[in-house]
Amino acid sequence: MGLPAEDGLSEVFTALADPIRRDIVVRLCDADATVSELAEPYDLTIQAVSKHLKVLERAGVVSRSREAQRRPAHLEAEVFDLMTGWIERYRRRAEERFRRLDAVLNELDRSDRDNEGAQ
Repeated sequence: MGLPAEDGLSEVFTALADPIRRDIVVRLCDADATVSELAEPYDLTIQAVSKHLKVLERAGVVSRSREAQRRPAHLEAEVFDLMTGWIERYRRRAEERFRRLDAVLNELDRSDRDNEGAQ
């Protein structure tokens, strides 16, 4: 992906916003598959599934190779490392904010208890 990390992430998240594309990704976790194989469980044309694959390819989530007459789709797991890193960074920030809030609330609770005991 030649885009800055944030723009690449936008493409990935946009590609994965569609439930059929997410299901295709889940199925590609098990094994590479052709468009025809991926189209089997859906009530969609092969062309429609091919368009879904192109969206995933543009986002860098899958790649396609040529094996004789077959063009299997392959899951590019590195993209998930990028997503995981981004999510983890913001999860750590949120956890730190919650820890600070807990500390403030605990201090207020202790202060209230101390004031009640002094009365």
